[in-house]
Amino acid sequence: MNPLLVITNVPDNAVAERLASALIDAHAAACVNILAQCRSVYRWQGKMETSTEVPMLIKTTAEAYPRVERILRECHPFAVPEIIAVPITYGLPEYLAWVATETEI
Repeated sequence: MNPLLVITNVPDNAVAERLASALIDAHAAACVNILAQCRSVYRWQGKMETSTEVPMLIKTTAEAYPRVERILRECHPFAVPEIIAVPITYGLPEYLAWVATETEI
């Protein structure tokens, strides 16, 4: 079992809900947290930009990660979506086992 936390940001709650449902339906993620809106400041194509975004925390495994990335690439409205996967080194064993079970196909 190789649990991961995948982080992405989307433009609004409607997109977040759609992506979360797609990820859970495909057993690509065990759980998706849709967080409160935040303000992002970044440089894009040489210009400083600011935008309001909705962060998402996606609990999955390394084995299911290709499905997560495929769904995010296909359904995400940004040209280059933020998709960052962080290994979960420690966690409640029962919770991590549940993540593994929910992402098996």
